[in-house]
Amino acid sequence: MSGLPHSPHALVTGGGRGIGRAIAAALVGAGATVTVLGRNASALEEAVGAGAAHFATIADVSDEAALMAAIAEAHARRPIDILIANAGSAESAPFSKSDSALFSRMMDVNFMGVVHAIRGVLPVMKDRPYGRIVAIASTAGLKGYAYVSAYSAAKHAVIGLVRSLALEMAGTHVTVNAVCPGFTDTDLLAGSIDNIMKKTGRSREQAIAELARHNPQGRLITPREVADAVLWLCGEQASAITGQAIAVAGGEI
Repeated sequence: MSGLPHSPHALVTGGGRGIGRAIAAALVGAGATVTVLGRNASALEEAVGAGAAHFATIADVSDEAALMAAIAEAHARRPIDILIANAGSAESAPFSKSDSALFSRMMDVNFMGVVHAIRGVLPVMKDRPYGRIVAIASTAGLKGYAYVSAYSAAKHAVIGLVRSLALEMAGTHVTVNAVCPGFTDTDLLAGSIDNIMKKTGRSREQAIAELARHNPQGRLITPREVADAVLWLCGEQASAITGQAIAVAGGEI
């Protein structure tokens, strides 16, 4: 049982594919009205057509003005009770080759995108009888990995934001948490697999095994496993859970 209140309105950024789409579908299944937001119109429309969401809106989370307009559009439909700040991107490079532009890209999408989304929903959400904010961070926000210093720094920033904002919201009905997946079987990860294959000459199976070895269970996480953790945090029974960074990583963290 998800324990969601009656038909809350959920906004899922990056909701057209991967973890975001799995979360959107899980929320729909639990009785929420779901709006998915992202840059890829066809992916969002396909998600709606498949029943994984009810509405779609286009915006880049790193574009504050566009995101605020999209959130206002969703609010006008129905006030937003649940925000899943999932949109993100990952680039890898040695620190010596990670220039300021790379750090800016990672911070703009992975951190400021979360900040912008929360700013868009919080003024209305904090005065309602129920509110949930869940940021999809990463185990890279809880530990370091080589060659992703910019990405890891951005995800660490997300967790710091979650912990601080949860304290500010503790006197309201809004909880603020992060879910931190390990390496998850998505198309975003496929780019990392291709990069490993290109740089090392390993087969796809060997590249997947290289990533899966970080998980003590010896496998990749599934998007549905991440979605189930998010669904629990969105439930009314999780009202005392706030300011947490929950790893979904098979024991890695």
